[in-house]
Amino acid sequence: MLAEIFSAYDLIIVLVVLLLVFGGTKLPQLARSLGSASHEFKKGLEEGNKDDAESEAKADGSAKADGSAKADQGAKADGDGTANSKG
Repeated sequence: MLAEIFSAYDLIIVLVVLLLVFGGTKLPQLARSLGSASHEFKKGLEEGNKDDAESEAKADGSAKADGSAKADQGAKADGDGTANSKG
């Protein structure tokens, strides 16, 4: 998709303009900081996904335990063996 928008000639022009704007010494620093920022972002995403999976597993375990306890309480309250659903 990106190849349809930009040709190799267009990318060379963009690189030359960047070199003129930022200079030869600043470009490696910018690339390095962009790479480290990308690495930190990916690391944060992985940690977030891991935390979400752990909290979801804990929530599923407690929801199953809470759900069965609530169903038991509802069945006892009705007396006829069916639980009321109160939304």
